[in-house]
Amino acid sequence: MLTHAASPPEAPSRVVVLGARGFIGRHLMAKLAAAKVPVLAPGSAELNLDSPDAGDRLAAQMRPGDALVMLSALTPDKGKDLATTMKNLRMGEQVVAAVVKAKPRHVVYISSDGVFADALALADERSPTAPDSLYGGMHMMRELAFKAVCADRLAILRPTLVYGAEDTHNSYGSNRFRRQAAKDGKIPLFGQGEEMRDHVAVEDVAEVIRLCLWQRSAGVLNVVTGRSYSFMDVAKLVAAQFERKIEIQGQARAPGSAIWHRHYDAGDCLRAFPDFRYRDLAEGLAQTHRQAQALGGA
Repeated sequence: MLTHAASPPEAPSRVVVLGARGFIGRHLMAKLAAAKVPVLAPGSAELNLDSPDAGDRLAAQMRPGDALVMLSALTPDKGKDLATTMKNLRMGEQVVAAVVKAKPRHVVYISSDGVFADALALADERSPTAPDSLYGGMHMMRELAFKAVCADRLAILRPTLVYGAEDTHNSYGSNRFRRQAAKDGKIPLFGQGEEMRDHVAVEDVAEVIRLCLWQRSAGVLNVVTGRSYSFMDVAKLVAAQFERKIEIQGQARAPGSAIWHRHYDAGDCLRAFPDFRYRDLAEGLAQTHRQAQALGGA
C-alpha cells in the first residue's frame, strides 16, 4: 500500500527520468511537459547504464530535491536469457549506487507483475513475490536493491499487461492482436484464448506515476484495473474496431500445457488515489485503434 508525504499534492522541482524514450516513458514525459515540470532525461547515448561508471555520472547530474523515475529495462522481446538478465541487474546496480550517492528526495521504480508466480490466481500488494521467469526475478532483485537504500521514499509500481498505440514489445495480447488483424485479417490465439488477464492503458500507467510523484508516495502498488478479461474477449474487442471481418483463430494446445488465470484486487489503488479511475478496456482499445490509425499503422 502507498503512503503520501506531500499533502496537498505538489509537482516535484525536477524529475529525472531513466527510460524516457520507452513506451511508458514517452507518455510520462508528455505529462511532465504539460505540467511544465523541469526534466532531466539522459538517453542511452549520453548515459549507458550498463557501464561501470554510470552510477557516478548519474549522481553528478542529480540534485537532492530531485525525484527519480527508473523505467530502464531490457524487456523480454530483447532477450529472455541470463545475459540479458545480468545486463538489467547491472543497470539497476548503477542506478542504486547513484541514489546512495546523490540522495534524491523521491524514487519511483517501475517494476512488473512478473514478480508474482504464474499460478497466482488472485493477487494484491501483499501477495508474495515468487517469479517463474528470469525477467520477473530481475525485477524482484531490483525492488529489493532499491528498498535496501531508500525504502522510506521509494514507490514501487507493478504494471500488468500494458496496451497502447505505440507499443514496441509486441507481446501476446491486444497490441499484437491489433497488428495481426491489420496485416493478415486474422488473430491467432493460444488455445481458445481462455486465460484471463488484467489489461491497463499506457496513459493510465503514466498518470499513476504522475500521481505518485506529486504526492511523494512510498510503498508498493500494483498498476491494475481490477477487471480481468479472457484473451478471446480481448481479441473480439480488437476485431470489432475494424470495418472488415477479422477471423479469430483458436489453436490446439500442446499436451499438458497449463492454463493460468490472474485476477487482481485493486482496492489499494482506490484508497491511494480515490479520484482516479482506470479507463474501461473497450473504451481504451477503441482509443488505441484510433491513435494507431492516426499514426498511419496498426
